[in-house]
Amino acid sequence: MATYDTSAIRKGLKIMIDGAPFSVVEFQFVKPGKGAAFTRTKMKNLLTGSVIERNLRTGEKLESADVETKYMQYLYDEGEMCVFMDTTDYEQVQITNDLIGDDKGFMPENGVVEVLFFMGRAVGVTLPNFIEQPVIETESGARGDTATNVTKAAKIASGATVKVPLFVNLGDTIRVDTRTGEYLDRVGRA
Repeated sequence: MATYDTSAIRKGLKIMIDGAPFSVVEFQFVKPGKGAAFTRTKMKNLLTGSVIERNLRTGEKLESADVETKYMQYLYDEGEMCVFMDTTDYEQVQITNDLIGDDKGFMPENGVVEVLFFMGRAVGVTLPNFIEQPVIETESGARGDTATNVTKAAKIASGATVKVPLFVNLGDTIRVDTRTGEYLDRVGRA
């Protein structure tokens, strides 16, 4: 099992804490005026989805989590579960909506995502950084009102609601950053 030093901490790093796999969500190196330096971290438990904050002393050793990533196709929503299929051997896996979280609204059906496995159990999903989806619900904007940074809510086909500029209309295809949930640009008109 590989080990990491606290200087190797970065966002997305998978480590073992108290026998459970965690992913680093945020980190900040702190060097107080008095005392030893440390790294303040916020980590998400990959099994339960809970988030903890922990200070790690400089030089502390961290055990890497034994995780595997597979590219899988999102097939459909089955109530409290989402079904994914491995495109190489057609094996299907179900993951609870709790583990997917808010990312579910940015998963288009038949889209390929990274599924994270820990000890043979699916524990998380990583979306592509950008998706293109049609707008299926929005208010019509006032003609000529494009000079300001005014936005309106728009629902995309995968289910998420995104703030978009007033010129985006029903049926337009937009590009969205799945990491932040922000509108990037319009890639197709209705």
